[in-house]
Amino acid sequence: MNIIFFSRREGRARHFNLGHPVAVTAFAAVLIAILATTFSLGMKIGESRSHPRGESTWSANLAEQQAEIKELKAELQRRVDAVAMRIGQMNAHVIRLDALGKRLTQMAKIDDREFDFESQPAVGGPESEIGAAMQAPDLNALVTGLEQKLSSRDAQMSALENALLSRKLDEQIRPDGRPVRDGHISSYFGERQDPFNGHQAFHKGIDFASPAGSDVVAVAAGVVTFAGEKAGYGNLIEVSHGNGLTTRYGHNRALAVGVGRMVERGDTVAFVGSTGRSTGPHVHFEVLKEGRQIDPLTFIGR
Repeated sequence: MNIIFFSRREGRARHFNLGHPVAVTAFAAVLIAILATTFSLGMKIGESRSHPRGESTWSANLAEQQAEIKELKAELQRRVDAVAMRIGQMNAHVIRLDALGKRLTQMAKIDDREFDFESQPAVGGPESEIGAAMQAPDLNALVTGLEQKLSSRDAQMSALENALLSRKLDEQIRPDGRPVRDGHISSYFGERQDPFNGHQAFHKGIDFASPAGSDVVAVAAGVVTFAGEKAGYGNLIEVSHGNGLTTRYGHNRALAVGVGRMVERGDTVAFVGSTGRSTGPHVHFEVLKEGRQIDPLTFIGR
């Protein structure tokens, strides 16, 4: 085989005879080397052209993942803030319950050492090994359950406080004790001989003999509904205590309170005298239930 090469520089042709096997082998080796070099250059050129596009895609993916991580962090923070807010509200409930518990122990006159709201309750006992780690949904359910329990206990303790307050108020407005600081009973409730005509009569109250001018005191808290003269009673004070109960204090020398005045148990409402139908200084004391006189001795005995 003859191969002719033309040279521009020398301006003539050269002949190569490839008839010899060595020459054929050499020519094949040169041709393979040229083709390998050309392929390698092509791959490098293609890689150099495609690399910027791959880098751009990788950067975009990285930015997208970073954005997703940022959003997840924000969502986690929102959930943490929500739980923290709920825990803060529960803490406020606990503080209120502690204060309410202290008031209840004082109102009920319970020993503070029995119900100490300033220290943690003592607990203990063997624990079972059966259990699982707390998960986020379980934590949310636990917080919700605690909120419901706190609300329930708050309502129960508020109801108990109202009951104790009502009982305390009932004790304050229920007649209890004597209408004078010094003196003795001179006439009881019920049938007796009238001191003026000697006839049988019904006495609607209890008389307390006491020095003239001494204090006449309210036997319960209430509102003065009458202050003035009344036939047979002389200067009279009438106090309404609610629940249909009213007390009267008659034959007073002078009055210390007027209509509409709020009085507490033990407050001075008048001064002992002998006005009206009376034989001497004393207080005519009556207790009325729904407008009808009842025996005051029951309340005096309290």
